[in-house]
Amino acid sequence: MAAANAELTPRDFAAIAAIMHEDARIALSEAKTTLVQSRLGRRLREHGLAKFSDYVALVQSDPVERHAMVVALTTNHTHFFREPHHFDHFREHVLPVLKRKQGPIRIWSAGCSSGEEVYTIAMCLLGPDRTSATWLRNADVRLLATDIAPHVVESVRRGFYADNVAEAVPEPYRSTWMKPVQGGYQMADEARALVTAKVLNLFEPWPLKAAYDVIFCRNVMIYFGDPAKEELEAGFVNQLAPGAHLYIGHSERLIGPAARHMRSCGHTIYQKPEVH
Repeated sequence: MAAANAELTPRDFAAIAAIMHEDARIALSEAKTTLVQSRLGRRLREHGLAKFSDYVALVQSDPVERHAMVVALTTNHTHFFREPHHFDHFREHVLPVLKRKQGPIRIWSAGCSSGEEVYTIAMCLLGPDRTSATWLRNADVRLLATDIAPHVVESVRRGFYADNVAEAVPEPYRSTWMKPVQGGYQMADEARALVTAKVLNLFEPWPLKAAYDVIFCRNVMIYFGDPAKEELEAGFVNQLAPGAHLYIGHSERLIGPAARHMRSCGHTIYQKPEVH
């Protein structure tokens, strides 16, 4: 039987769903059966396997393929200036405070996908023209971009975006901070210098020492069950400095302890209260 026609039995699906929940807290419902069959069919073909049961046995014994399976079943969808009200708020209310801050400025794009979000943040910091970016010369500003999928983290590092992707960047940001190259646009050196991209599973220990001024984690938690959301959101609250902001996806909400320790200051925008 060809891998393309391999049957994904309920037993195989359950085993795959259990691994996804254990490793990445992603909750796969049976409605995702077709998606799982399609995406993992490619992995079966790559390994010359005819049955999903053989593939399940492989991932249970091979940690490299197990991680590859988790990556294959992770959705990476984003675009520049997505959910623009977040960036309006960031520019109007957060950026002026950051410009006045004494000391390091740390911002985290968690679940960064291919980097459109973190580079949108970078362009907001840089401003609409080169003159507006002069404040960064004497500032210690670092943007961390993390994702569980190595191939999208590599996309962040490259900072290249096809023409149809770059179209979402409004003028004058695009003409100032993106350089036309063959087939698309390259992020300007000034933007790339602000960004560090790393592979990180959000449910493994975070090697983060700094308290963050801003965390973006948008349209990531929709794939998790409530216990995982509660765990992750509590982690974000602990990682934020007093007065710092958290931006989550438009259909998400804070639950558990995190909801009690943050105050809402806009649609899916939260602030950690200052310590007095």
